[in-house]
Amino acid sequence: MTKADFEFIRNLAYDSTGIVLPERKKHMVYSRLSRRLRQLNLKDFTQYCSYVANTSDERINFINALTTNLTAFFREEHHFKYLEQAIVPEWKNGNKKRLRIWSSACSTGEEPYSIAMTLEKHFSSPQWDLKILATDLDTNVLQTASTGRYSKESITNLPAHYAEKYMNSTSASQHVEICSNIKKMIHFKQLNLLENWPMSGPFDVIFCRNVLIYFDNETKQKIIAKFRKMLSPQGYLFIGHSETLMNISEEFKLIGQTIYRPLGYSDIKINDNINENLLLKC
Repeated sequence: MTKADFEFIRNLAYDSTGIVLPERKKHMVYSRLSRRLRQLNLKDFTQYCSYVANTSDERINFINALTTNLTAFFREEHHFKYLEQAIVPEWKNGNKKRLRIWSSACSTGEEPYSIAMTLEKHFSSPQWDLKILATDLDTNVLQTASTGRYSKESITNLPAHYAEKYMNSTSASQHVEICSNIKKMIHFKQLNLLENWPMSGPFDVIFCRNVLIYFDNETKQKIIAKFRKMLSPQGYLFIGHSETLMNISEEFKLIGQTIYRPLGYSDIKINDNINENLLLKC
């Protein structure tokens, strides 16, 4: 991979996805795109750069190869505790019956399925209209997510009561599958956060975790501003453990560990049964 090849690749990645590829990522880029060269029978990265520049269908494979998809069920567990112990009581004590949640970088589906498992027992009755939108840039991971089929090894850290209630064994002994009542709560769709968003909102909760770290500040600001427009005035925004909205947006108030609400929301009365440490520190 020449310097010119890497410059072309990093510029194309930024223009297509907003992902920033610093010099230290060159080895990762080489490793991931080498597979495409072998599959296409191309001899070097110069040929590949020309190919992807002139072949629109390859752009999807290019994006899929560079996208990082590290995830797990109930990753950053404090977010799901907050969802159940603080947000669920607020919703149940309110008059709103239509609830919309967006997992904006859902990868192979563990995040939206974790959200669904957290909420199903509280909102399964017909009076509630709860739906989860799960989107990702990578079409390959969305295919995995939509099947809801996982290796038993991948659910090792899943709480036993969730595994027993919401997972079914498959004919392949080393795999399990998400049960149908959880699957039907979620709609999976391919979406590039840098392009137009076809949904109208508003969303009551948006999860965008461990995504902002790949963008520069200008791109972060644009995405967060769009999230604000999509979010209900009383909504919540969850971001990743190493991320912050400091110097990115002045439209949100930090209320917990990487949990935000829009400025101007009506403060809710804390339920006496909820540990204040969970609300303030998670």
